[in-house]
Amino acid sequence: MSSNTNSGNEVQVLYEGDQSKLYSGLMSHHHGESIESEGSKKQVGRLMKVTLILSVVTVLEVGLGLKGSAWGVPHAITATLFLIMTLLKAAYIVRVFMHLGDEIRNMIITVLIPLTLFIWFIIAFLADGEFWQHMNNTNIVR
Repeated sequence: MSSNTNSGNEVQVLYEGDQSKLYSGLMSHHHGESIESEGSKKQVGRLMKVTLILSVVTVLEVGLGLKGSAWGVPHAITATLFLIMTLLKAAYIVRVFMHLGDEIRNMIITVLIPLTLFIWFIIAFLADGEFWQHMNNTNIVR
């Protein structure tokens, strides 16, 4: 809360308002409600669901990392599964905690297209670097 004086020497109180109204997701507070209220129970339920989903995917990743080779899972499949699970967790975190799941389709596309281009950019530079490393290693004159 801050105060300002205007030309009439009146004190104008500037209040930003209830910030929880800005967030439709997990972090909104229920002022004046008890923990037993319906709104609080709903929020706790959402938090438990998010925790459960992220925990299950993390346990699967750790289990695959520890026992994947012992179970005879090929390295390419292990790497692909890790990539898929990591992208799923990242997408879920962005959807829930960054509230992208509540946005309109155009906003989501505005975020995802540059991200996709950035990932393509990284893959292209890695492939180019591998090509140049291979070329330099095979053309060595001794």
